[in-house]
Amino acid sequence: MQTLITALLWFSAIGCGLIAGLYFAFSTFIMTALDRIGHAQGAAAMNSINSTILGSLFMPLFFGTTAAAALLALLGLVRWSEPGAMVMLAGGLVYVVGMFLCTVVYNVPLNNELARVGSGAADAWARYLKDWTFWNHVRTVASTAAMALFIVALLARHSTSP
Repeated sequence: MQTLITALLWFSAIGCGLIAGLYFAFSTFIMTALDRIGHAQGAAAMNSINSTILGSLFMPLFFGTTAAAALLALLGLVRWSEPGAMVMLAGGLVYVVGMFLCTVVYNVPLNNELARVGSGAADAWARYLKDWTFWNHVRTVASTAAMALFIVALLARHSTSP
């Protein structure tokens, strides 16, 4: 069981880091670049990104990291007395709530709305850009924080191993 937990922590830390990096890129320059090319072109490009990502390697990483984080949260609860359990639980909760639920509740519906209205509505693009980017900032912070918490859990478990 110890080896499984360690493997899940490594996978989750790396997965969170990769996902945080992607979200960071969108938050810091991709959305700004899409806005600079105009609302019709920006919306069309974002719709293309949104449809392309669904068939990419991002999706197994997205769902795999979410499943691993949820399992680590559960294991942190069940194995509370072990070193690193509290930060495993915290990392899992931060990731599942701050990244996954945020994506499902906010970002995906905004993506669906953008796909529905297309690239013709400047006001829809402006609203999408503001709201989607805000929630993407939340996902970026949550993914980064979860990565850090999983690393702390690894260190706590390592420092007490024989």
